[in-house]
Formats: sequence, C-alpha cells, structure tokens
Amino acid sequence: MRHSRIKKRLLWGAVVLTVAAVLSGAAFFYHVKRGAEGDSFSEFGNRKETIRLWYTDDALTAYLNSKALEFYESTDIRVDVRLVSGLEYLEAVNAASLDEEIDTPDLYILSNDSLEKAYLAGLATQLPDTAPVYEEQLFSQPARNAVQYDGKYVACPMYYETSALLYNKTYLQQIADEANSVEGEDTGEEQSGEAQAAQTVTAQQLIPTSIVDILTYADQYSTPENVEYFFRWDVSDIFYNYFFIGNYISVGGAAGDDKSLIDIYNTESVSSLKVYQEMNQFFSIDPKETNYDAIMQEFQEGRTIYTIATSDCIRRLDEAAKNGEFVYEYGIAKLPDINQELTTRGMSVTNALVINGYSEHKESAGRLMEYLIRNANSDLYSMTGKLSSVIQDTYENEHEAAFMENYKESVPIPKMLETGNFWVELEICFAKVWGGEDANTQLRQLSEQIMTQLAGEPVSEQPIEDPQVELLPAVEYEEGTGELDVTPEPQGPSE
Repeated sequence: MRHSRIKKRLLWGAVVLTVAAVLSGAAFFYHVKRGAEGDSFSEFGNRKETIRLWYTDDALTAYLNSKALEFYESTDIRVDVRLVSGLEYLEAVNAASLDEEIDTPDLYILSNDSLEKAYLAGLATQLPDTAPVYEEQLFSQPARNAVQYDGKYVACPMYYETSALLYNKTYLQQIADEANSVEGEDTGEEQSGEAQAAQTVTAQQLIPTSIVDILTYADQYSTPENVEYFFRWDVSDIFYNYFFIGNYISVGGAAGDDKSLIDIYNTESVSSLKVYQEMNQFFSIDPKETNYDAIMQEFQEGRTIYTIATSDCIRRLDEAAKNGEFVYEYGIAKLPDINQELTTRGMSVTNALVINGYSEHKESAGRLMEYLIRNANSDLYSMTGKLSSVIQDTYENEHEAAFMENYKESVPIPKMLETGNFWVELEICFAKVWGGEDANTQLRQLSEQIMTQLAGEPVSEQPIEDPQVELLPAVEYEEGTGELDVTPEPQGPSE
C-alpha cells in the first residue's frame, strides 16, 4: 500500500512539474509584458520563499515562533510553524505530503523510535555531510545513534529525555552532620586533623554510585524526622526501571535498527533482573498504588531521600521552590550501578528534526535545521523546559549538565517496526518479576517472543543456568522509618 502511494505521488509529481513549467512560463511572459508596460518586474523575483515546520508539543510553540522570526530576519525565508496533534502524527505528515491541496511540511520534529517508519515511507531523507549531526563535538554518541538508520543519518537530534538519580541534598547534609556529631561523641578524645578528616562524612560521599550504597547508607545512618522512604521510584514504568538491565540487553544494536542484533536473555541480564526482584524485599512499593507523579510529590514534600526521575523534575522542583512548596535543596547524579560487578544504563528518547523527503524546499529546510541546532539551542531549556541534545561548553543550570551526563551513557529507544511492542512487553516482564515470578523464565520468554516476531517463525532459547545473585545478606526494610534491619546471614560450619 505504501509503495502504491509513493508511485502515485511520483507520477502525479511528474504531471505537476510539467504543468508547473507551462504555468511558470506563462507567468514569466505575463510579468515581462507587464514590466514592459511600466509595472514592477521585480515583484516576481522578490516573492519570498516559505517553508513549513510541524511539531506536536505545545511547550515548543513560543520558542519555535520566536526562532522562526529570527531565522526570517537573517535569511528572508518565511517559516510557517504549525502545531499538529500527536495522534497519528506521522500519518498526518504522510497525508499532507501526498495531497497536492495541503501544504507539505518541509521540516518536522519526530521521536527517534519512529524514524525507520518515516524513512521507509519516504518522509525522511539522508542528511548531507554538511549537517550538524556529523560533528562529534556537538553530539554524544547515543544522540547520533538515535538518528541513524541503515548506516545513514536521517535526522538531527534536537532535544531528549532520559532518567537520572534525584536526591535531597539538604537531607544528605543533615545525615552527614549527625553522623559526624555522633562519631565525635563516641571517640571522646582529641584526634589529629588527619584522623578527623579520615572519619568525617560529607554530603558528597552520600551520593550513591550503586544500589548497594543506598542500602548501606540506609543501614548505617539515621534519617531526618520527615523521611518515610529512603529510596522509592516508579516500578510500574519501564522508563524508570530500564536502567537495571539496560547495559546487558540489545534490541537492534547501537542504533536500534539491526534485526540481527538481538540479545535479551543472558546471564548478566538475568542477574540484574533478579536483583531488581530482590529490591522488593527492601523497598515494598505497590505499583498499583503509586506512580511517577505521586512519587515526585512525596519527594517534593521531603518524604523521600533518593528516587529515579526524568528531566521534568528540574522545572517542577524549581517552580515549587519559588512558590514556597519545596523547602529543600536537591541534586541530580548519574544512575547508580547495582554493585561492583553489575553496571547500569538508562534509556533515552531523542526528538529530532527531520527533512521531509517530499519537500520541494530541502535546502531551506536544512538551513532552518542548522539554525535551530547551531544558533538557537542555548535558550531551548529556558523557554520550553526541554533539554537540548547539543553538548554545551557550560550550563547555566547544573542539573542540565547532570542529565547530559546520563544522556551520554544512555541507550536510545530502538526504531525497528517489528519490535514496536518490546517496551510494553518488557514492562510486563518487570511487573511479573517484581510480583514474584521467576526472572530467568520471564526474560527467556520475552526473548523468544521478540526473536519469533523478527524471524517470522518460532524461536526457542536454550535455558541458561540460574545465576546466584545476592545484593545484601538478609536485609529487611521497615517502611515508614527509612531504616534497614540487617540480620547476619547464618554461617556454615567452619573448616
């Protein structure tokens, strides 16, 4: 069906070009004749070019209109900026591209997971080697991978979303101060400056680099009075869970477009998912009774010390602080690893600028793309709350820089059409494992399902030996106290 529409478009385009040539010739003769009669011939040559930019997120409206005006003032090219419904957005782009009575969008903003669909439909075109995406200093490798399809760059990264560790900086300082105060009382004697420095706990040291660190801190230190949860995150949403196994699975390789590169079921991914399941004994979180907004509200109220958040937390907490609804300082850090052996990687979604393959103004669309990337990204966050994919030399907001560090190590969401259901199925897998079902079995079944979809015939995975994973020995978390009770694991007979 897609091919017939493209063929129809090409045939109709040939007819249109022929008619356009005749009409333009007639128009030229008409204007020359009018010019000879004393009217302005230059009016024809001064008719300004107009290109069309489509997008779906209303948060971008003021920003894009502002940049369109700046672009016009510097290039004399008009930009018609149009907000379009996100429902069946790519289908709307396609319909406008095939309908001669509708103005074709020349440049549009699209999530990277839809780029394969766009490219195969002729709605995205390979970018010339002068495009900004080729410049490594502008973009991280995950950003460039996100807009690559079949070895070609078919879009240019504009802004992104990913997850990071969010922590209450005020509480960490209070915990450190109390720990140092107790330590001083316990020693009861003067110590050298060197010895005191060695024993001093700083708030910076309480920023965890692993899940083990979080559990250890919860066991070792008393928490502020208002704290109910030491670590709490949205276990119902794969965006906040993915980092547990993100470093050990691959769906389509680095660019997420290679059907031959599927690796979901392996010892490390099973080990990581088993640790995820073990977390339920430490932090009992009912996915049916909480969600991201509720957890962010708990953090804002000072009831949680650590959580996993997306970049919207910056504006949310900053605005709450201005309104007197958030009375703490906060920080953003890299996602914690699981332990020294099992590392993590978060997921990212990159929204990119795409030049429509059907556009008759590709060169001008490319100029607007370059303008938005090179000259107009510095105030993207301040005007929209979106984090620019372009790497900055400096950041006015330290939290933007922290999210960029997470983005640089993230896994772009894949773009293969055949695996479009992978994230829903992975979320279901996580939910079952959190609820107590066997991690090894669930991950194997998920792998078989995805590989069967790609192969078009049943695929069976060879079961792997269940890895033995232990995060901390016999730990039980007491909800509402913010503390852990650690019971030593029974020791076997000595040899």
